[in-house]
Amino acid sequence: MQPEPDVAAPVSADPELAELAHRVREGVGRLNWRMRAERDLSGPGPAVLAVLSRLYRAGTHTPTELAEAERLQPQSLTRILAWVTERELVTRTPDPADGRRSLVSITPAGLAVLREYSIRRERWLAGAIEATLSPTERQLLSLASELMLRVADA
Repeated sequence: MQPEPDVAAPVSADPELAELAHRVREGVGRLNWRMRAERDLSGPGPAVLAVLSRLYRAGTHTPTELAEAERLQPQSLTRILAWVTERELVTRTPDPADGRRSLVSITPAGLAVLREYSIRRERWLAGAIEATLSPTERQLLSLASELMLRVADA
């Protein structure tokens, strides 16, 4: 029998680096959850927004590619695609290479939904930064944001 993994096991031989990794993960995770809470509860849910965002960032996909990329069950994606297609947030066209498949693309209306969602989150974030951080802390956060993007792209 295999021993259970120790979730508190250090991730690095350097304790300071391990602590930094933990704090960055914790901060990014909490901020992500808080910003998701800023979405309009009468609007599209997180799975719909994830699909629209994927189509915006990565372009046209087949339903199978979308399900795999977003780690969704095909049945869940079917419901999501029906919802977004009905609201004209995406288009579905036959795949010219394989008529049995369809290609899903985001529409201008889908882009507008994503923009509104992003604006609402960034408005909240700007207000939180203004209310809680000093000018010096804002400069540090600006630098940290650049560093986090570099780490994300590594």
